[in-house]
Amino acid sequence: MFVLANENTRVPIKIWLPDEKSIDESCLRQAYNLSKLPFLHQWVSLMPDTHAGMGMPIGGVIAAEEVIIPNAVGVDIGCGMAFTGTNIPVAAIRDIQTGSGNLIQAIVGDILRNVPVGFHHHKHQQPCNTLERAFDEFDKYENNAELLGQLEAGFYQVGTLGGGNHFIELQEDEAGFLGIMIHSGSRNFGKQVCDAFHSIARELNKKWQSTVPDEYRLAFLPTDSPEGCQYINWMQLALDFAEENRLRMMLAVKAILEKWIGKYIGLNIEYLVEINCHHNYASLEHHYDKDVWVHRKGATRAEKGELAVIPGAMGSYSYVVEGLGNSMSFHSSSHGAGRRYSRKSAMANFTTEEVMTDLQKQGVILGKHKKYDVAEESRFAYKNIDEVMENQSDLVKPVKRLKTIGVVKG
Repeated sequence: MFVLANENTRVPIKIWLPDEKSIDESCLRQAYNLSKLPFLHQWVSLMPDTHAGMGMPIGGVIAAEEVIIPNAVGVDIGCGMAFTGTNIPVAAIRDIQTGSGNLIQAIVGDILRNVPVGFHHHKHQQPCNTLERAFDEFDKYENNAELLGQLEAGFYQVGTLGGGNHFIELQEDEAGFLGIMIHSGSRNFGKQVCDAFHSIARELNKKWQSTVPDEYRLAFLPTDSPEGCQYINWMQLALDFAEENRLRMMLAVKAILEKWIGKYIGLNIEYLVEINCHHNYASLEHHYDKDVWVHRKGATRAEKGELAVIPGAMGSYSYVVEGLGNSMSFHSSSHGAGRRYSRKSAMANFTTEEVMTDLQKQGVILGKHKKYDVAEESRFAYKNIDEVMENQSDLVKPVKRLKTIGVVKG
């Protein structure tokens, strides 16, 4: 970790990378903008997977006094990870043949058929405890008429994966056992909430003649204002929705595993650990003698002893980790490997054939309806996850190292 404090900063920037050469210019510029915000507590923290985002860098953590910033949470509110381990040895299923290829291929194909991906939603409403509770507490949301349609739409979106870097993976841990990992968030729900309240914040900041320049894209809402309270309500609803979204998909994948393994292996599956954590959110926490709103945008909470999930790239390694409770990062860690190439650059630098050949060499089964954009998520488009883990050895310690054996992408 190194610290930047110069004429471009109001508060220091702590960066969990070797040096300034390790961070790209656009990300650094956004970090400088963050450091100038008048309501920041202590400093800006950037995790080792950091790269430029919208307003605030991905992999950024800030603590704000009495304000909340929609764009510092981001458009996919509650995006995060779910993981469960099992007692099933991967060696017991790898070479079993079915009418749909080997057993791993059959399971991946069944997941792709039964969990909507990309822009697809369920054709019928799904049960959703989060949204049913929202209708019971309707007075918390009725002032934002432009968002009310999201409550109805959410019944079709819950239990769906989305696209981009979201995935469902079958993985093998160091002991050879099968695990399930899911990366997804609040779908279109969270995006609509962020966009609506960022727009409201911009108008109010203009009215108040805020000292935060509009071009920073970091318009804020006081947490004691009606608009700030409304955003917090909607953000929390999106967080709960995202958590349930991952849970519903996990239940679907477990049912598929049980069906195929029960048919061909005859083993009873035991689920050994269950983790469901966010990495895009804000929460009221106590740090350095103050209650502050900690914004984690592409960062994972890592309280001392807390289990969390840090994924690598498709076909690479991922980690289950235990937090070390480092106060300098506001008890945070990276949320993944972090991009080296933008999606556009990845498509320009890597071909579909190269990516598919690489996955085949590694024995990774890919479930994806259309392959034309697969290079966006090539492991070569991301930083080396093991280097990221080395750079945050004071933030988390590895508990499990997991290798992709099958992956479903949007």
